[in-house]
Amino acid sequence: MARTAGSDGSRTEAAIRDAAVELIARHGHEAVTMRQLAARVGVQPAALYRYFPTKEDLLFTLMREHMQALIAAWRSARPNNDADSIAALTAFITNHIRFHLERRHATHVSNMELRSLSADRLETILALRNTYETALRHILRQGADAGLFVIEDTALTAMAIIQMITGVIVWFRPDERLSVDEITQNYLAMTLRLTGAGAPGSNIYVRQDAEFRTG
Repeated sequence: MARTAGSDGSRTEAAIRDAAVELIARHGHEAVTMRQLAARVGVQPAALYRYFPTKEDLLFTLMREHMQALIAAWRSARPNNDADSIAALTAFITNHIRFHLERRHATHVSNMELRSLSADRLETILALRNTYETALRHILRQGADAGLFVIEDTALTAMAIIQMITGVIVWFRPDERLSVDEITQNYLAMTLRLTGAGAPGSNIYVRQDAEFRTG
């Protein structure tokens, strides 16, 4: 049994969240019981219900706060309005990859457990996702308007980019041959190719070392 979290309410709640993220990521929401979670935290099962009346309440809280943190991280990382779309896309990709690699279990839960939410809560999470993805669509649209990108379908391109850069969490291991910085640079280069940067009709070319220059 894990070390008891103690009587401090905020510490206990944080311990519940941390344990829930790990257990749900490993076993799935349906398979995890409140009794199992209580044992991991080191409290009586009844204590969990003071913080989260139902297991879905807990799941929804984890997923909502994950998306809110992601949106807040992007707002902090976003360059100022004077930056061009290349700089904005670079910041978006860098922030997204680092954020998700630091929160692999939470990302897995956020991606895999939408099916476990009731309709109204699912709508809330999808609205937060749309808020975040709208930022990427805006970058792509501005880049296309400026002639930096060649994009036929902005929404589809944004979806493909999100799927690609989130998928890093599935296979990346910190002790393997590529560092987080190297992964980020490689994925950024692939993203620029996906946006048509350097293709006929765009105003930039892409070098293999992921540096960019206006043409």
